Amino acid sequence: MDAKEIQIDCPCCRSRLAVDVRTARVVRWAREEEVDPSGKPKVRGEDWDTAHGRVQTRLESAEERFEAGLGRERTREQDLDELFRRKRDEAEGPAEEE
Repeated sequence: MDAKEIQIDCPCCRSRLAVDVRTARVVRWAREEEVDPSGKPKVRGEDWDTAHGRVQTRLESAEERFEAGLGRERTREQDLDELFRRKRDEAEGPAEEE
């Protein structure tokens, strides 16, 4: 199976770059002093805190989107009935007076 990303060391600054093979874009990079001997980025405490904050934000927004969709689904039958009634009234036209 082909690799989805490749690791490259910059010859100028010796930073480690991870490049997505399909898009040819740099997906992550780390300075030489931020990489351990095996070539993996060193993880600091604040990195974990930042990641945890991002995950929490994503979970909260997902829950809000779910609740909004559920609310729309609860009123869907009423909304469709109202739309049908309005369109039926439009199709019948104005009532003729004698």
